[in-house]
Amino acid sequence: MFKSVTKWLLPLALVMVAVLTLTGCSSAATTVTNSTTTSSLSGSFKVIGSNTITPLSSLWAEDFMNANPQVSIAVSGPGSGVGIADLIDGTTDICQASRAITSAEITQANAKGVHPYEIQVATDALSVVVNPANLVNSLTFAQLSAIYTNQITNWKEVGGNDAPIVVFSRDNNSGTFTYFLETVVQMAGMTTANKTLQYGGKVLMLPSTEEGISQVGSNPNAIFYSGLGYLNNTVKALGIKKTASDTAVKPSVETALNNTYPISRPLFFYTNGAPTGVIKAFIDYCLSTAGQQTVLTAGFVPLAKK
Repeated sequence: MFKSVTKWLLPLALVMVAVLTLTGCSSAATTVTNSTTTSSLSGSFKVIGSNTITPLSSLWAEDFMNANPQVSIAVSGPGSGVGIADLIDGTTDICQASRAITSAEITQANAKGVHPYEIQVATDALSVVVNPANLVNSLTFAQLSAIYTNQITNWKEVGGNDAPIVVFSRDNNSGTFTYFLETVVQMAGMTTANKTLQYGGKVLMLPSTEEGISQVGSNPNAIFYSGLGYLNNTVKALGIKKTASDTAVKPSVETALNNTYPISRPLFFYTNGAPTGVIKAFIDYCLSTAGQQTVLTAGFVPLAKK
């Protein structure tokens, strides 16, 4: 990560168990019990950015507002790029991002007096999905790169039926778009890495992950990539291997935590400087034992305990 970004990751061992006590806030703490909720926290703020993280942030926001009735949180997911731009422009309080902020974006932010502060809130196992009727069960990075650059165009070339591959991707507002391009299409860190590779002209760009899952669920020849939390029984997650000699590994909480799944990535919140007040209280909750249990409920990967 870039030196100009401050990193903040609270050890889960320090967070709440059973009773939730939010500390370090500019206003009084909140206590949640089985029977009553008392809170003097108040205020409103926005969380804008990654479409991938939106379902998780929405659950966190709902739980936090239930415990703190005088707090209002608005969550929206137009994409990581939009969220980062809004943070730079001062139109969001928290940017949620499925990719790291770039050095160019940090420079742009600093020029406007904004100092991005990075908080990892969860991990994701980015999943490559096909229709359950598809005979293909695993792919290598090289095969995925060739599919997404339109060099492989028929499923029979990778062990499937004789049928054209219909390739779907998120649009370029998406942090997932960027992460998949750099990590898989360009094969970053591998001997075959090629930073000149780009998505092919026949790749269909979509504005949301939900639409990609829907397209694959209804099209036996389609392929897409999505966050782990979006998987359902209308799609099949492929086993992924970096090279042909590797063992194919399917995405799951377990394979992301033990680092055997090759397309795992951190999920971030960014604020302008270290968070304070009600925003810090909210982020403390997200990183708490209860908040990280919500990560599991949403189908994502909680932070490893320190």
